Amino acid sequence: MDFNFILLFIDSTLLQLPDFLGGGGQTALGSDDPIIKGLILSMFAVAGFGIMLNIFNSAVRRKMVDQTKLKRIMKETRAWQKERMAAMRSKDQAKSAELNKKSSYMNKMSMEMMQMNMRPMLITFVPLILIFYLVLPQLFTYTVAISPIPLNVIPGDMFQLTCNAQQALDTAHICYGKENHLMLWAWYFLASIAFSGIIMRLTKTTMDLG
Repeated sequence: MDFNFILLFIDSTLLQLPDFLGGGGQTALGSDDPIIKGLILSMFAVAGFGIMLNIFNSAVRRKMVDQTKLKRIMKETRAWQKERMAAMRSKDQAKSAELNKKSSYMNKMSMEMMQMNMRPMLITFVPLILIFYLVLPQLFTYTVAISPIPLNVIPGDMFQLTCNAQQALDTAHICYGKENHLMLWAWYFLASIAFSGIIMRLTKTTMDLG
């Protein structure tokens, strides 16, 4: 399981201000008269914020999480899960029974691993929210990049990365005339994914056992 991607996904969904808070969903971030104008400058500037916040997140993880212990727990739990699945596929009842005896211990290890991964988010969440709701909306417009194709691969309206055709035809919508434009938070999310692996490897905070 790629915990790096999961944590970034959680971060990005928390950046979408819901309707009941007056934001109009994920399209709320941005300004009609931004300080930084132009798609090219906006693309690089938002990507820069994504890189800086990734470096900050990695620094906090490096400070708060025992990477050696985390990788040991991950390696142990993955090995146990692999053995358990192999025993179930081969219908080896004796082996399955033996491995099931360690279920409580492994569940405890998994819970500890989850807590270790989530703990840094308690520190990074506040500055991330402050930057996104107090700084970036003043700097950038609602959409900051253009995609050649739609990127709304997840059904529903909760996680739309690009303006869709229906929104582009709605004169009252901020996506009017901007089909396949990427929203501010969406471009940040994609930029973060693109650079997170590199930054985590450089800071030695990656969760890749390979």
